[in-house]
Amino acid sequence: MELKHISKIEEATKPSSGELFRFGMGMLFIIGVMLFASARGIDGHFNAMLVAAAVVGGYMALNIGANDVANNVGPAVGSKAMTLGLALVIAAVFEAAGALIAGGEVVGTIRKGIIDASMLPRGETFIWLMLAALLAGAIWLNIATAVGAPVSTTHSIVGAVLGAGIAASGFGVANWGKVGQIAASWVISPVMGGLIAAGFLYLIKHRITYTSDMRKAALKWVPLLIAIMAWTSATYLMLKGLKAIWKVGFGEAVVYGLIVSVLIYLIVKPLIARQANKLPNDKNGVKQLFTVPLIFAAALLSFAHGSNDVANAVGPLAAIVDALGSLDGEFHAKATIPVWVMMIGAIGISFGLALYGPKVIKTVGSEITELDQTRAYCIAMAATITVIIASQLGLPVSSTHIAVGGVFGVGFLREWIKRKYARIEDEIKAHHPEGDQQAIDAFMERFNKAPVAEKGTMLNELKAQAKAQLDPAHFSKQERKALKQVYRYELVKRSQLMRIAAAWVITVPASALMAALLFYMIRGMMLP
Repeated sequence: MELKHISKIEEATKPSSGELFRFGMGMLFIIGVMLFASARGIDGHFNAMLVAAAVVGGYMALNIGANDVANNVGPAVGSKAMTLGLALVIAAVFEAAGALIAGGEVVGTIRKGIIDASMLPRGETFIWLMLAALLAGAIWLNIATAVGAPVSTTHSIVGAVLGAGIAASGFGVANWGKVGQIAASWVISPVMGGLIAAGFLYLIKHRITYTSDMRKAALKWVPLLIAIMAWTSATYLMLKGLKAIWKVGFGEAVVYGLIVSVLIYLIVKPLIARQANKLPNDKNGVKQLFTVPLIFAAALLSFAHGSNDVANAVGPLAAIVDALGSLDGEFHAKATIPVWVMMIGAIGISFGLALYGPKVIKTVGSEITELDQTRAYCIAMAATITVIIASQLGLPVSSTHIAVGGVFGVGFLREWIKRKYARIEDEIKAHHPEGDQQAIDAFMERFNKAPVAEKGTMLNELKAQAKAQLDPAHFSKQERKALKQVYRYELVKRSQLMRIAAAWVITVPASALMAALLFYMIRGMMLP
């Protein structure tokens, strides 16, 4: 066999060897969890159910890292504010730190009150129920990650607990009002996130990038925008990330966050002034001013996610450990989270993120719409503000849905602006004599540099000059429509929208059905 043929074989097998390496590392982590749980046991004695639960918990943690963490760093990676390698390091460190430092000592065993705890079976049956729920949630996250769809970890667990609970105690155990609220959040979360992200992007465009002197506008607005980010981020961190170690009310968190934002404003204003003078007076220069704030935002969101969502995700494992440790196998509404259980969650998330996270990060960061630093800033703002508002209104929202909704929001706003701009160009061409391309180009150059208020005046004057001129480009209606369709699909990929929306809608029912089937299977194996 010739050397060039060997090289071709090596190139062809590179993807499979990489996949094999990731699988092997994941298995090493699972084996480590199994050995640790075997040695630990219950009261020093080996317990097979504990080992099984710990292994499934580790598998769940891997899948949380592979799927859910992408929302925190995906936009920053897609905007080139940070490299994928830096994002993986920051997310892994701050996710683990959030889980271990501020993850809390107790967790609700029945998430969101979705089933009636008083109707659940006791003893071993309850342990089987929670084991089935944990395994079903992990499997669904694995499937979603394999197809590159970012889904909600919380919804996966909620659906799994619902399905296993129904399998164990019948449909009467379900709190259908809560189920309806969660179903409503499929719309509420992404719409709120999308609107807030689009609102901030609209503000940035009209106050900075649509002005004739972008540097001057940036010196005024960028420090203020960074201060607003600091305000919302600090408030979000106190309400969600540090709630287990520092209890503050909403009003206190807002006031403390405002104090932080004022300090940040005073610090960054001179820094922005020095940096702006070294940057070009254009959009690229403005975008670079948001790079460092985005890195801090990604770290903060990762810490808050680790402290808040990880504990919820390992809740079923904590419930199993709690039930196994009690004399009669009883479960409690709140279960203590042992440090080793939280360690499994924290380390597993870091492994899952490093091994399989890049796929979903790529989906969120670059495969829905093109992102830059200003758009990523808007998505980060949407993530914090939406969670703060929703938590105060008692709305069950998903951080995953919010972040992805923010990505779609900025993409659809760009489409709307581009279509509006295309119509303006058509109007300008229609009000100039055919073939007078030089006049059209000159007008477009003045139009692009004019402030927003002057653009409207220029268009009105143009319409008053001549109303019956032909379009020199001679585009038919069908040709114009085709061009707009192509441009729209370049900005937001509808295939991604449909795929992600479908994954969101079926997350709860799919994990519920899977958990019910797994419960029946486990019970069938365990009963004499």
